[in-house]
Amino acid sequence: MATGTVLVTGASTGIGEATVLHLKELGFEAVGAVRKEEDAERLRSRGVRTVKLDVADAASIAAARRELGDGPLAGLVNNAGIAVAGPLEFMPLDQLRLQLEVNVVGQVAVIQQFLPALRAGGGRIVNVSSIGGRFALPLVSPYNASKFALEGISDSLRRELHGQGVDVIVIEPGGVKTPIWSKSNDAADELQQQMPPEAERLYGKMIEAVRRATIEIAQEKGIEPREVAEVIGRALTAKRPRTRYLVGSDAKIRGSLSRVLPDRLMDRAVARQLS
Repeated sequence: MATGTVLVTGASTGIGEATVLHLKELGFEAVGAVRKEEDAERLRSRGVRTVKLDVADAASIAAARRELGDGPLAGLVNNAGIAVAGPLEFMPLDQLRLQLEVNVVGQVAVIQQFLPALRAGGGRIVNVSSIGGRFALPLVSPYNASKFALEGISDSLRRELHGQGVDVIVIEPGGVKTPIWSKSNDAADELQQQMPPEAERLYGKMIEAVRRATIEIAQEKGIEPREVAEVIGRALTAKRPRTRYLVGSDAKIRGSLSRVLPDRLMDRAVARQLS
């Protein structure tokens, strides 16, 4: 049954926004966690309760917990995240650290603050990962690393919480029409300008191929965020939820292939796709 309070991080756009609106439709008291006041105002205009929360700021997370109070939570949807892209050889280490700080450490920081409320409510933690947490593509190694880490953390946490009434579920979407891709391309453009000329010779063609693919996802081939939101809704309401949900045909195909094809064969397949 869809009852109780569910906190959704990264609710300003894309999957997070679609999720908080869908959970409200299901009957949850959905709370959208955002960083900017204009995003909070937009969600409030649609009847959604909001809270200011930056997953990379421990003080912000603690303030959000105080604002929500000590009441039980029915769910926590960890959706906030960024995507850092570029050749690993020339990746500034501060960008790698930022990727992991937001997509991994930030998720754990939120879980730590809200786990007592989830335990009190017999709630569920839904971590929004990616098919990139199972199947790593070139030039997005920081993002892949963050999602592989989130998968491992989710498995470990689920087993730690066994018998405590709190379940941990992972959502693994494929390509989704969200602003994360345009933001990632903009950041990649800035990084590319800082790279030495040698980087263009070594990786230029691959960079352009990946850029075209991400634009196609954002504009044409990606699924709508609503599709992911509906799966998150099922994960929060199913009597016996799965531990993982693949979302989108591309995610299901890649997930299946990654289980049966040898790594070297997958390498060649990816190279052909990007050639």
